[in-house]
Amino acid sequence: MLSFGEELTGNDLKKWADWSIGFFYWSPSVSQVYAELKKLENLGLVNSRTVAEAGARGRRLYAITDTGTEALRDWSRDAKVEMPVLKHGVMLRLWMGHLLAPERLKMIVKDHIANLEHNASEARRHAEHSNDEPAWAFSRMSLRWADRHFQAEIRLAEQLLEDIDEASRWFRDESETGENGRVRPRHPGRWREADESDNGTA
Repeated sequence: MLSFGEELTGNDLKKWADWSIGFFYWSPSVSQVYAELKKLENLGLVNSRTVAEAGARGRRLYAITDTGTEALRDWSRDAKVEMPVLKHGVMLRLWMGHLLAPERLKMIVKDHIANLEHNASEARRHAEHSNDEPAWAFSRMSLRWADRHFQAEIRLAEQLLEDIDEASRWFRDESETGENGRVRPRHPGRWREADESDNGTA
């Protein structure tokens, strides 16, 4: 964010992260921001100065250095392109759907859709807020992507509402459970076959 040419406090960076990269990467805590700024300053990648304000505690402003700009450019250009890490709490709960009633699963998905609709709206609003700042051209592009990403996730979640019915019918008609309600797998250890296939040992 300092590469956009402004001097900013740690709190400024936190606020900016919340309405920008927080939609598609990560929004750090204030303490994490200041810890990273200290590390970057020790490495000579950013510098700081304190600005005195009448009747208030001085603010420490951070700016990126030429060395920091070059390091950031090198990373952005040369870093290996890897698959994004997906940690989807809703899908984890659906994966264990045999523990819950279908209607409860649907309520979880509907709550998820509501969250996605809110995030899509916020990403779209912040993208529009960027319209009069050409320095934010790629930031606006990324926020528009975030909006489309959330919209796509909404469509996938809406499909899940039908998928839950199908999975529930199959589970109800074909699976076996013990007296304590625990599932009795038809093919115990079946997951090992997938693992062996992945390793070429099947």
